[in-house]
Amino acid sequence: MFKRLLLVGWLAALLPCTAAADDWIYVYREGNGVRTFSDRKPEAGSFTRIARHGRPTATASCAGQTEQSLAKRAAAYAPLIQKYATTHGVSPKLVSAVMRVESCYDRRAVSRSGAHGLMQLMPDTARYLGVYDRFDAEQNIAGGVRYLGEMLKRFKQDVRLGIAAYNAGPTAVEAFDDVPPFPDTVSYVKRILKLYDPKNA
Repeated sequence: MFKRLLLVGWLAALLPCTAAADDWIYVYREGNGVRTFSDRKPEAGSFTRIARHGRPTATASCAGQTEQSLAKRAAAYAPLIQKYATTHGVSPKLVSAVMRVESCYDRRAVSRSGAHGLMQLMPDTARYLGVYDRFDAEQNIAGGVRYLGEMLKRFKQDVRLGIAAYNAGPTAVEAFDDVPPFPDTVSYVKRILKLYDPKNA
C-alpha cells in the first residue's frame, strides 16, 4: 500500500507539469514484478506505452440540463439500453449511468478528444466495434455496451476497474493495477459510482 501511495504521489506530480517529448507514459515491468514509470521513451527493452490522461467527457452536452430534462432524454433510450444491456450481460442501470456521465444522453455529443455520441466512442474503438455512424443512437449504444461488457469481463466484473478501462483504456488499468491516477479518470469513476451503486444494483 505504501509503495502504491508513493507511486500515485509521484505520478500526480509528473502528469500535470512534465513537458515531455510526447503524450505517453512508458511502463517497464522487471522480472521480479517491480514496475518503473517514465515519461521518456526507452531506447531498448520491453515496455508498455499508455496515454498520459483519461478521456474527457462531453461536458458541453450537459450545460443547462436539469434532472427533469435528463430523465426525459434517458427515457427515449431506455428500450435500447435494456436491449443491449441484456445482450451483453451488463446492468441497464450501469449503462444509463455511463451514458449520463459520458454525454448527458445527447446523441450528437462531441468531446474535445474526438469521442462521439451517447456512449462517446473514439474512432478506433468504433471501428473495432463495427460502429460506422457514431451519431446513430442504436449503433452507438450497441457498440458502447458491448465494449463496456468486455471491460467488465476483462477485470472480473470489478465495476471500478471496468469503467476506468472504458475511460482510460484497459492497458492503463493493468499498468497501475487500479484506477489510473489521471484526474479525468478518477473524476469519471467517482461520478458514475455516485449514480450507480453495485451493491444495490
